[in-house]
Amino acid sequence: MIVLSGSDVVLADGVRSPATVLLEGERILDITPGRRSGGAGDQHLDLNGYLIVPGFIDVHIHGVDGTDTLDSGTAVSRIAAGLPKYGVTAFCPTTVACGAAALGEVLAAVDNARGNRAPRSARVLGAHLESNFINKDFRGAQPETHLKSPTGPGSSEIRNEIDRAGSAVAIVTLAPELDGAIDLIRHLAGRGTRVSLGHSGASFESAEAAIDAGARHATHLYNRMPPLNHRDPGLAGAVLTRPEVAAEIICDGVHVRTPMIQLAVAAKGVGGIMAITDGTAAAGLPEGSVASLGQRRICVRGGAAYLDDGTLAGSVATMDLVFWFLVKQVGLSLSDASRACSTTPAGALGAGNFGALIPGALADLVVLDRNLTVKQTYIAGQLAFTAL
Repeated sequence: MIVLSGSDVVLADGVRSPATVLLEGERILDITPGRRSGGAGDQHLDLNGYLIVPGFIDVHIHGVDGTDTLDSGTAVSRIAAGLPKYGVTAFCPTTVACGAAALGEVLAAVDNARGNRAPRSARVLGAHLESNFINKDFRGAQPETHLKSPTGPGSSEIRNEIDRAGSAVAIVTLAPELDGAIDLIRHLAGRGTRVSLGHSGASFESAEAAIDAGARHATHLYNRMPPLNHRDPGLAGAVLTRPEVAAEIICDGVHVRTPMIQLAVAAKGVGGIMAITDGTAAAGLPEGSVASLGQRRICVRGGAAYLDDGTLAGSVATMDLVFWFLVKQVGLSLSDASRACSTTPAGALGAGNFGALIPGALADLVVLDRNLTVKQTYIAGQLAFTAL
């Protein structure tokens, strides 16, 4: 048994301090008040002055530390190995629009990594396809050459790869105003894939029709969609007012101003908000570094990633910084920030066995110091990263 003793433990309903977390095998055995010493043969760690939070879950991340999801070979596994130092215990490898062959290759890698988690690596959940079926006028850094309507030329090859991959695809982002999009939403939702609305100029009515058809997710709320307007609320207005939709928000201090994050939390509650990085291969790299996003060059500048033409191309944030930003800048409590970074995304993906510190849950958790810096990460009860 592993005994993590004397820390502040962040639970759904507040912080228990001091408390002891007991790990046995892959699971949390118990969370008890106060400090506790271990028995003979137990591994005891005195964490007085530290915090324990559920492991962070990033449902929208393209890469980290120089590796992009669409890089060939072992890219998905390399990303999984690099994330625990940032407190990430599970993630959705995210792709930009690409050709059918490249999509099939990355989905095969995701499927293999899901079933064969390497030691000290984050859990690989299903892929998030920030897909071919988005509005070219709201594409951002997406490559226009690969964008299609769901019924247009070349769409069947992409759809076939998605169907062939089955549960290896967790989320598909699409623009509901495209021809055939509502039928595609019904098809994807019917097979258990989570449909996300994004990169879209949809009207409020089109967005509502998509939600009625089964869409339950929104890709980076506010970004790459029309601004919220009191007479024409658009996609953002539909997301904010429909409680069944969970909204991603990029919490890096660049993509969304703090008051707009506070507005989303006020409208939907933390149970309807998923904090994401939208991190790229440039995440974790210093200012001026160069990396790639779907084979296109990006550069780190001013705390974000940009294409050579100046287009904002995702973030350089990591989930530890997202958690810090929510607490220190947005003003969320530790419990609410934890829900946005862990519990809500886990619930959205149907992963009820992790994402919260509960006896019986999988022991995916992070030890933070008082500055909210990651000091240890445990995945399935095993130490995946330590700086203690």
